[in-house]
Amino acid sequence: MWIRDLSALECSKILASERLAHLACVDGRQPYLVPIYFVYSDHHLYSFSMPGHKIDCMRSNPHICLQVDERGQGPGWKSVIVQGRYQELDVSPELVREREHAWSLLSKHPFWWEPGSLKPIGQAVPRSADHYEHIYFRVLIDSVTGREAKDPGTQVP
Repeated sequence: MWIRDLSALECSKILASERLAHLACVDGRQPYLVPIYFVYSDHHLYSFSMPGHKIDCMRSNPHICLQVDERGQGPGWKSVIVQGRYQELDVSPELVREREHAWSLLSKHPFWWEPGSLKPIGQAVPRSADHYEHIYFRVLIDSVTGREAKDPGTQVP
């Protein structure tokens, strides 16, 4: 295997084409890692969740890390790491346009609401004012890096 760094453009292309990522946040001093669906647009990542541990962690410490994989055929892979900050898109007048933008981007893709709206069997889903509380958020990107691994028989670009 050989490994090389990806360019900023290559990282952006992967973020634009993939939907599933692993989001790392911090619960006090303990890392917490969960899968999320996301959309990349305008140098932000947009996602959706129901209230829960992940949202509690990001509200108390907005610094997050997100990892996205792109698997090809064979043993090769590409991986992008995003360092950034959580921003909740609530229904306040100054954020309602961004919240609607997040929904419009996410809703273009099948199953965009998974896994953010699913809870384990038997776990109660929080409710507020006769409806489920949907939380849209974006990641304000601070940095993006990426790497690619290929089989030694593959020509280096």
